[in-house]
Amino acid sequence: MGGNPGSKRVAAAALRLAMSESREDEHQLRRLYAEEGIRTAAVDYGGEFIPAVKKIIERAVVAAKREGVIRESHPEEGAVAGATHEALTQILPKAVGLNIGGKVGIARFHDHISVAVFFGIGLLHLDEVAVGMGHRAAL
Repeated sequence: MGGNPGSKRVAAAALRLAMSESREDEHQLRRLYAEEGIRTAAVDYGGEFIPAVKKIIERAVVAAKREGVIRESHPEEGAVAGATHEALTQILPKAVGLNIGGKVGIARFHDHISVAVFFGIGLLHLDEVAVGMGHRAAL
């Protein structure tokens, strides 16, 4: 997709990263997006949903800083934290009280920041899948 990536393209990048099945796929996608000027990061997570919310948000912010998606500033950290919280809120009805496992994808182009979560949710062998997406603007 050529041209100037907007919020929809950045959201798609975050979702594709969250859905990547291996580290190799993730790194390949990150290289591809870097060529377009889209900065990205991804975080794997698994565990019980409710206690995990805070940890997932913290890990998303740390990964975004480590990978150069955001600078260490309150507005940019807040944008990633808020978008991550929004994405997690969208899967809350399916995940409350259960275990989750999957990945968080983070993408940014200029002032567009998107965070996508793609998690398997389950108990024993009864599995469900959920996707959540959050977007913020950071100048």
